[in-house]
Amino acid sequence: MSDQYNAPSSSRRQVLKVGATALAAGSISGIVMGSNVAQAATSTTAKEGQNKMTSFFTTSDGTEIFYKDWGSGQPIVFHHGWPLSSDDWDAQMLFFVSKGYRVIAHDRRGHGRSTQTATGNEMDTYAADVAALVAHLKLKGAVHIGHSTGGGEVARYVARHGAGNVAKAVLIGAVPPIMVKSASNPGGLPLDVFDGFRSALAANRAQFYKEVPIPFYGYNREGAKVSEGVKDNWWRQGMMGGAKAHYDCIKAFSETDFTEDLKKIDVPVLILHGDDDQIVPIADSAELSIKLVKNGTLKVYKGYPHGMCTTHPEVINEDLLAFIKG
Repeated sequence: MSDQYNAPSSSRRQVLKVGATALAAGSISGIVMGSNVAQAATSTTAKEGQNKMTSFFTTSDGTEIFYKDWGSGQPIVFHHGWPLSSDDWDAQMLFFVSKGYRVIAHDRRGHGRSTQTATGNEMDTYAADVAALVAHLKLKGAVHIGHSTGGGEVARYVARHGAGNVAKAVLIGAVPPIMVKSASNPGGLPLDVFDGFRSALAANRAQFYKEVPIPFYGYNREGAKVSEGVKDNWWRQGMMGGAKAHYDCIKAFSETDFTEDLKKIDVPVLILHGDDDQIVPIADSAELSIKLVKNGTLKVYKGYPHGMCTTHPEVINEDLLAFIKG
């Protein structure tokens, strides 16, 4: 099922030059097959000076995961993209807590305020960390919403850990089924692109993170209304995380195959994607994922960029609310 949305007018689409440093490269978000299964420790410690609505819990491998937990009602769990943090969901969390929902978002291991991990920076552990958080907070009937890398995290979590706990799932500008080009995925991006991401990050992460938000938010398009605050906030979130974890996550988001995860999901799935997404091209992501899920709806937004939850929250939030209430 597919709907076409008309967004405000945008300039003609330009082909992203994958060879130009790793400008577009850096904004893609992803997931990878892994091994370590993390579970919540016996107790959660609220950090000194933190508001009671923000806390940490410790996984079985000693990783401290930061999370926000606001409000009451049906829980909505937000999963952020690479290399950002739970702060990337500000516009959605404020909207949904005002509508009577309980909103939860965590900083993925190695990102934001969570431990800057040297290991476990792959999708199996990311999903296990989510399962541990869900168990710790005793969440039932939750809606899981993931953007970019977070969309892959949602797919892996729901498929492997979500039985009986998940009501619905949403993938926004998400990386599934798989990003990297191969014989079985001829429309994917060449491995050289992701090698370029790694090289750019290792050479000058601070500068790389200054460049990524430009295609991420479509600020390189003619007529785009550029927000310096949004760009600075993207950089701030990225630099809070660990360089090693971010480096490892590039393999995670680009090479993890979510095909079987998508096939296993039996709850309703909403897939949202901008047709001018320069980071996760729609033809090799949403348009393939919708064919794999059992009960899915695809909504395509004309002219919208990868970071459309930030650039067009008034549209995205209302569509999310309609799906959750439906």
